[in-house]
Amino acid sequence: MTAAERRHALVFFAIAFFVLAAGYGLRDPWPADEPRFVLVAKQMVESGDFLFAHRGQELYPDKPPIYFWLLSAAFGLFGSWRWSFLLPSLLSAMGTLALTWDLGRRLWSPRAGLWAAIAVAVALQFVYQGKRAQIDPTLVFLTTLSFYGLCRHLLLGPHWRWWLAGCFAAGLGVVTKGVGFLPLLALLPFAVFARRGWQGVAPRGQGNRWRWAGGAMAFFAAIGLWLVPVLAVGLGSGNPEHAEYLRNILFKQTAQRYADPWHHTEPVWYFGQVVLFFWLPFSLALPWLVKPWARAWRERDARVWLPLAWFALVLLFFSASAGKRDMYLLPALPALALAAAPFLDGIAGRTGFRAAVMVFTGLLAALLLAVGALGLWSDVGLFARQVAERGLGDEVRWIWGMLATVGGVSLLAVVVARLRRALAACALFLVLLWSGYGFVVHPVLDDESSARELMQRARVLAGPDSTLGLVDWKEQNLLQAVGPVAEFGFRAPAEEQLQRAQAWLATDPASRLLLVQRSDAVACASFDPADGARPVGMANRREWWLLGPGALSGCSPGATRVD
Repeated sequence: MTAAERRHALVFFAIAFFVLAAGYGLRDPWPADEPRFVLVAKQMVESGDFLFAHRGQELYPDKPPIYFWLLSAAFGLFGSWRWSFLLPSLLSAMGTLALTWDLGRRLWSPRAGLWAAIAVAVALQFVYQGKRAQIDPTLVFLTTLSFYGLCRHLLLGPHWRWWLAGCFAAGLGVVTKGVGFLPLLALLPFAVFARRGWQGVAPRGQGNRWRWAGGAMAFFAAIGLWLVPVLAVGLGSGNPEHAEYLRNILFKQTAQRYADPWHHTEPVWYFGQVVLFFWLPFSLALPWLVKPWARAWRERDARVWLPLAWFALVLLFFSASAGKRDMYLLPALPALALAAAPFLDGIAGRTGFRAAVMVFTGLLAALLLAVGALGLWSDVGLFARQVAERGLGDEVRWIWGMLATVGGVSLLAVVVARLRRALAACALFLVLLWSGYGFVVHPVLDDESSARELMQRARVLAGPDSTLGLVDWKEQNLLQAVGPVAEFGFRAPAEEQLQRAQAWLATDPASRLLLVQRSDAVACASFDPADGARPVGMANRREWWLLGPGALSGCSPGATRVD
């Protein structure tokens, strides 16, 4: 690489790190998934049981443990969950960009590699997930690492160490989230391209069957790092809960979830809209990529079509299942960017593409300016209702001000930049948007979204010596709890939790209280302060109360509602 190319790469990665890290340490875990995952990791650290994940007193069989181990390791570095829970996602996102850049420069040129990394970094979904403590950023890193290793061997090899590393990374992906094996699907188009003598395919290494078989061994060895000990302990313990855990995580959460999903059902074309809208502004280049991809097909260029074919296989794999969520397709984003990489520099100079980017930036900037201005200077019913549901006060004006500022500055940049520098205006808009999200939205919404303030208030109202019993609780309540607490199961219906809580409360009513979510499940309870009920506040759009025995006098065992 030239000095200029190294400088451009360093500037890009510095900006990417700033955008992804903006707001780091300014919030605690937020629903839907973050409090659950951090709670599981926290209980692993406290109990020392790193094989069988728990959520409260119940086993948590929904996800394999790799991500929880990473969260635990991050906590070990910082000693603070607030300062550690986003670290795996931050490092995974940066690692994904580095792998995409390096593979792109090796396949084509440093400039093409930089364009590939830029295409990934500007996708709205990638940055949003990279700033969340969810499993998906780690999965994307592992699948990208696996695909990187496979391409180093299949397209730039033969390179048997990278072949083994790619297969091993796919195995780690499986014990992170079951679909981590997806990079291995790239072997299907590779076999076709190699048989037909496509350009860019590395020699297959005839006579190296044992080396090829070593990939399977590496794949299963990575899975065995967790599966062997968990099977040994689970099957040997005689504990029926362990047996149910194994059945759930090995079968229900994998094959059954794919073949017969019980939630998140979407139409077959669902991921098409994910690519078009959630991968903006990169997806704006897709119409200009059709001809180059067709030309690469005629030229039989495997460097373009192996990533593109793998993207198509991943798209088909997830589309075939009725259960779909937008982040499922995210592991295929780097492959699509790599397939586009050699053509993006030319597309960036096209007038039509620049016009599309300018319209995209201008429309979003105008929308943010309008929303921010309405929030600041108008009594808009929709906004007022949202603010009230979240229990927010005047601090929400910081968000409206941020939106108006980002929108106004970006709109001005679009006007000044015009077509010639439309991409620069878009880059400025994205940096301002994600910076505002991190530095303003995170601290403003944190008290309510994390339930930290609610749980602190509940402890103050209950007193330092009382034990709080959680009914119809959410993971953030247990995670943020202050002082002694008890819970009565998470998966159990709220009515059943209430019955267990009543029996628990009756054994020591002087030093125990219930923290309940006001809902139909506890409609038998009295929420009258005269009966000892005390409102705690709003969090996560839910109303929470402290109840003592007097407030539950109308709730007989087995009854949860009185008319």
